[in-house]
Amino acid sequence: MELKTVAMNIPEGANLILGQSHFIKTVEDLFEIMITAVPGVKFGVAFSEASGPCLIRTEGNDDELIKVAAENAQALAAGHTFNIVMKNAYPINMLNAVKQCQEVCTIFCATANPVEVVVAKSDQGCGVLGVIDGFAPKGVEGTKDKEDRSQLLRKIIGYKK
Repeated sequence: MELKTVAMNIPEGANLILGQSHFIKTVEDLFEIMITAVPGVKFGVAFSEASGPCLIRTEGNDDELIKVAAENAQALAAGHTFNIVMKNAYPINMLNAVKQCQEVCTIFCATANPVEVVVAKSDQGCGVLGVIDGFAPKGVEGTKDKEDRSQLLRKIIGYKK
């Protein structure tokens, strides 16, 4: 068995949801979740089949983001994984709906940070062991950092009023 890391492509201003699912209709169900989650969301979804023709199935409403999602799936080369690349929305807007999708087994990450996926490769294929999401902590937040976090949530993102 070989261990490797695979970098996911997350375009500037985009976010990624990476997960594992189990059925060919995943790509269509994730499309429906995304298109109804946030008005104006732009996205691409790619799902890697693990049996039959073993194709990467794609959906979305933005050709460039569909292409990026497909390229991520090709680089990962792990069956039954999916990735959603989105703009004009945050994962928090649809993450619970994605988790509730009856085919979804696991969410590995939902982020705009650089992501490396830890992959095991055997004679059968590849599987995801985990992800490296962003960077290591540099310390514990202080009073100013807490104020900055509060401002980010309330004034910049508009998450809390």
